[in-house]
Amino acid sequence: MLTTAPEPGTEAGTGTGLDLTLLYRGPLSSCDYDCPYCPFAKRRDTPGQLRADRAALERFTGWAAERAGTGDTLSLLFTPWGEGLVRSWYRRALAELSRLPHVRRVAIQTNLSCRTDWLAEADLATLALWVTYHPGQVGHDRFLAKCRELDALGVRYSVGVVGQPEHLAEARRLRAALAPAVYLWINAAEGRTYTDAEAADWTALDPHFGYSRHAHPSAGLPCRTGESVLSVDGDGTVRRCHFVRDELGNLYDGSYRTQLRARGCPLPVCDCHIGYVHLETLPLYDVFAGGVLERVPHGW
Repeated sequence: MLTTAPEPGTEAGTGTGLDLTLLYRGPLSSCDYDCPYCPFAKRRDTPGQLRADRAALERFTGWAAERAGTGDTLSLLFTPWGEGLVRSWYRRALAELSRLPHVRRVAIQTNLSCRTDWLAEADLATLALWVTYHPGQVGHDRFLAKCRELDALGVRYSVGVVGQPEHLAEARRLRAALAPAVYLWINAAEGRTYTDAEAADWTALDPHFGYSRHAHPSAGLPCRTGESVLSVDGDGTVRRCHFVRDELGNLYDGSYRTQLRARGCPLPVCDCHIGYVHLETLPLYDVFAGGVLERVPHGW
């Protein structure tokens, strides 16, 4: 379902269904971790901001549920600036969305600091987790115990580490402890240049680290974003991706639908996995076939 870009549809109300991948990012910007490489570390949202985030997420979830019977099919990835799964409304949204027959996949980026019992309410054939391990924020044994819980439940997930030099030993330890079926990905640290020897160390853990090591030229190149892959914010504003600010319309009035078409990327380079995975000049829809949203390689 995720290996090829679907044909763009037509205006809302014509009866022509769309196969859309939506990356949702609401106003939530608080996190329970204090990672030195993250601008949202230990940031607190006010009660009012949390209420606004909850209302925005529930509106999005409601919209997704209402697509039943329209012919649309949806694949949904939640990419909050903060940690979503410590909030009840994110756990509830993922469980509810996973049970909708027209939702192909629903996934979220998470540090896995939340409890896991809520997953019993989800359809695990549809739900998946993109998990990041942050050494220094959580103990190895505690994090690994959470992964064991996911294994026992049968949850589909990947685990990753930011490729900071001080994380290498912990990443090796984690790879040795994880079930072989769990993919361990490595994100190149922002602004860091890796020597070939350093890159080899990380590639030994993640055979696909080479895609993260360097930014990818993208100017004018074909990308699925803006056609079958879209970014949605808490107000329903639709953009082609999180990194291009031009607006395509609004999700809730359907105005975005007339703007869906193939476009070259307007940016010189793309250096984030959730962006460059959709570049048609890269083979990543084949590498991650069936697991693009949760970052699980095909046949892993």
